[in-house]
Amino acid sequence: MNYKHLHYFWKVASCGGVLRAAEALNTTPQTVSGQIKLLEERLGKALFRKDGRKLALTEAGRMALGYAEEIFSLGSELQEQLASEAAEGMPMEFRVGISDAIPNAVAERLLEPVLAMDVPVRMICREWRIDRLLSELALHRLDLVLADTPVPQGLSVKAWSHRLGASKMGFFARPELAERCREQPFPQRLHAMPLLLLGEDSAVSSQFRQWASMHKIRPRIVAEFDDAGMLAAFGGKGRGIFPAPMVLKDMLCQQLGVELIGVAEGIEQACYAITVQKRITHPCAEAIVRAAREGLYPLA
Repeated sequence: MNYKHLHYFWKVASCGGVLRAAEALNTTPQTVSGQIKLLEERLGKALFRKDGRKLALTEAGRMALGYAEEIFSLGSELQEQLASEAAEGMPMEFRVGISDAIPNAVAERLLEPVLAMDVPVRMICREWRIDRLLSELALHRLDLVLADTPVPQGLSVKAWSHRLGASKMGFFARPELAERCREQPFPQRLHAMPLLLLGEDSAVSSQFRQWASMHKIRPRIVAEFDDAGMLAAFGGKGRGIFPAPMVLKDMLCQQLGVELIGVAEGIEQACYAITVQKRITHPCAEAIVRAAREGLYPLA
């Protein structure tokens, strides 16, 4: 395959048309069209189709675009890596994505050893939904993703999930709210009480709904949050009972002034390190794995 042809195709798809791509490439529209035609002949498939006065990608074109984005992203990464190694004293770059469902305190404890390494590191953190993070990982814009679930089934991303450990989930509340349900045994004391819950994309949320149904309890869900930090913040203000990993119990009770009202057997929040390599090789990722398995989740 002639990668110059592929590059011209990528530019047309990215710019939205032949004319804009030609301007970006500093060449003529005829040259761009000719290069794409040669690529289509080589592949034996049409990559674009007419859609009124615009060009639209065919099914083969969408597939080719995915590969082209990955190829040219890797090329850019190679240039950046070589330039970084050539510059003396430049820190090692580590790009990590953190799922919204992972509590900030958990992420902090996992990431702290990265900045304590013997070599200088420039860490770049991104916090998004898991699907967005995995898309960035597939394009090699991230080195690692920390999430509460493994790679979801049906997602067209080739990646490996490395389980770091898991923590049972406790339910916490401000003392005045905890007092209102103290007479009932757990988990019945949650029935009809105001509850703050993680969003439906969270693994904990789906586990909770099954667990509540099994125990025949119906809390009054007053709010759902994609961000675990926001959930804890509202819980600390007494807006409702809220779930949190037991590994954070002491910190939550001390900083938010909340009490533990019960531990839910059967609900846990796991943590996974997701990479595009089958084995974890990045030094910073290795430091995170050690922090998880030796410190945060020692029994995992």
